[in-house]
Amino acid sequence: MHARGSMDRSMPAKLEKGQPMSNLESHEKTATRPLTGTFPPQSPLSRIARRTRGQSHGPIMRLMSPSDFGHLLKPFVFLDLFDTQGKPNPFAGFGFHPHSGIATLTYIAEGSVRYEDTNGATGLLPAGGVEWMRAGGGVWHGGGSGEPGRTRGFQLWIALPPELELGPSESVYLSPEVVPRDAPARVLLGSYGTATSAIKAPSPMNYLAVRLKAGERWSYQPPAGHTVLWTAVGMGSVLVASQPQQDELRQGELVAFRPSKALIEFEAQSDAEFVLGSAVPHDYDLVLGSHSVHTSTEALSEAEGRISAIQTRLIQQGKL
Repeated sequence: MHARGSMDRSMPAKLEKGQPMSNLESHEKTATRPLTGTFPPQSPLSRIARRTRGQSHGPIMRLMSPSDFGHLLKPFVFLDLFDTQGKPNPFAGFGFHPHSGIATLTYIAEGSVRYEDTNGATGLLPAGGVEWMRAGGGVWHGGGSGEPGRTRGFQLWIALPPELELGPSESVYLSPEVVPRDAPARVLLGSYGTATSAIKAPSPMNYLAVRLKAGERWSYQPPAGHTVLWTAVGMGSVLVASQPQQDELRQGELVAFRPSKALIEFEAQSDAEFVLGSAVPHDYDLVLGSHSVHTSTEALSEAEGRISAIQTRLIQQGKL
């Protein structure tokens, strides 16, 4: 599910398309590249390195984009927390829009969304379901709110490595009953405990959705090599234990953790939901298009040509 002009408005307007992020100064309000000033570092005693509440765009809370935390946490480069709060038609105006060079994963915590893509898929995804779209060298898709009522969840973008960024597109839609889980954790990507996602991740990574009741505890041991680690809270609040102190994370916050082999312990202060990502770092530049992230200007240019060809076909079919 992608809202053109809301969830899909991920690229800062003042960044020049086609330049690698390593060569850019960010102009976003929450910019953290380099990560100074706006986000003061946590105490050296804390496992948390940086934290943010992002920026609000109506029902969308932009927690991460390629010019701020996405540069710190790549391959995870973009994250939205969305919550319609039951308002009618919060994402009116959906339509086909393109992507390339990334994979997107939308997790529905409550409510439902409808979807359609140029790979021929269409349908309704209920709460607990997952939408996976590996855009590769170019794909168009669209969607919006499903059945009446509140819809909540997270939308994540993942940067693809060079061998996949111009490859074929892939779309996978998983109903709640086929999303594997281990105790309170739904495994959206990768593996945790006894559960392994049916979706093949583009590089070594885990992405989990966790629900805890007030007072419950849960811990996560980062796999070897997963030096990228973060979490974002969708509902309630949790304590993160990092001896000799604890940090409280509340709804709408995203935190980046310091690299460590030690496990992280969470304790719910109230009924809580959060997502957690860990990965081997993505050691490539982030080269931005209007709806794309690539590793080079050459790859971006080739993908834009493919996107344009799909657009021509959609116009001929009367879909644009």
